[in-house]
Amino acid sequence: LEEARKDFLSARADTAMTLQIIKEYNDKHQYMLCPHSAVGVSAIHQLGEVNSATVCLATAHEAKFPDACKRAVDPLPTPPTQLSQLFSMKTRSSRCPNDLKVVQSFMESRIEQRVASDKALGDVNAKYKKMIFGAAFAVIISMLVTQLTKKR
Repeated sequence: LEEARKDFLSARADTAMTLQIIKEYNDKHQYMLCPHSAVGVSAIHQLGEVNSATVCLATAHEAKFPDACKRAVDPLPTPPTQLSQLFSMKTRSSRCPNDLKVVQSFMESRIEQRVASDKALGDVNAKYKKMIFGAAFAVIISMLVTQLTKKR
């Protein structure tokens, strides 16, 4: 635990703090944070880490959390058309064991299936390219976290 404290800082944000930071960033910067991103932004404020060297990555689009975000900002911005379409789509999930190699293999297989399907249709459109990029990015993040955890 002491080793981790040398490299990591932590903070927490309750619901009121999360909603306040969503509203503040929308009012001051015209930027809507999702609730998860708002917790991270709240943490950098609490820890006094708001500076030109701090990067806080948004974890999701706020339109994925309309009920929560509407508690802070009403009316909500209009979500992108592509994202609005997700709300009517069937949810899919897959179970994988907690094993980096298995997850990597699963993601590679899914990407290959989607690319092959698109090629069979003769059209690799932007929607699937973005999805493939997102999946590949998720695998890379997973690999980095695993590597960082192993080094500790």
